[in-house]
Amino acid sequence: MSWITGPLAAFDLETTGTDVESDRIVTAAVVRLEPTGAVSAERTWLLDPGVAIPEQASAIHGISTRHAREHGASASSAVEDITQAVAEVLRSGTPLVVMNARYDLSLLDRECRRHGRDSLGERLGVAPSPVIDPLVIDKHVDKYRKGKRALHALCAHYGVPLDDAHDATADAVAAARVVRRMGERHQPVGAMPLTELHDLQVRAAAAQSASLEAYLRRTTNPTAAVETAWPVIPRSR
Repeated sequence: MSWITGPLAAFDLETTGTDVESDRIVTAAVVRLEPTGAVSAERTWLLDPGVAIPEQASAIHGISTRHAREHGASASSAVEDITQAVAEVLRSGTPLVVMNARYDLSLLDRECRRHGRDSLGERLGVAPSPVIDPLVIDKHVDKYRKGKRALHALCAHYGVPLDDAHDATADAVAAARVVRRMGERHQPVGAMPLTELHDLQVRAAAAQSASLEAYLRRTTNPTAAVETAWPVIPRSR
């Protein structure tokens, strides 16, 4: 049975910024989609990240520092709950869809370290898998397509509604529906066993990063360095 005909889980974060080493989680969602595309379960979290949320980030996801402090859970306890929920999905063998997994899963990893919690890899005893990343897959199957590849652009390209962009639940659901459409449209990917698909993304993500690095070094920054690891950037010592 192909993974596109089975259930999918999806994970998404909204955060204080874009740096996995220093930014914090503001909201998170883990959802389960049935083969029909219907959402059968969801868990959501609002955190007090312990730092001020920059106005630029609040403008994107709509969560202010004041709101997070008044209504958010302790970051430490929420990070524990989120990481455990993601671990349970992966232990079950259900594929975990994460748009730009390199960012979300790496930031979750750093939050675990910050709060003294076991990381996802430590809980599983292995690197997180199987993960399905719409961004990596789309760049692999449609390498030369022009235009943006953010989630809203992928939804438009694959005909998936996205009614509340930058809400963690809405983005998680949309990412799962998009990746199922990708699998249906690009049958070699859709028919691939999950272990092979995960390994393909490891290689594809590395190649995509190397290509971007080479481009940046030719055009704007001779010393540019682009991370190649996927789905989690290793911690620095």
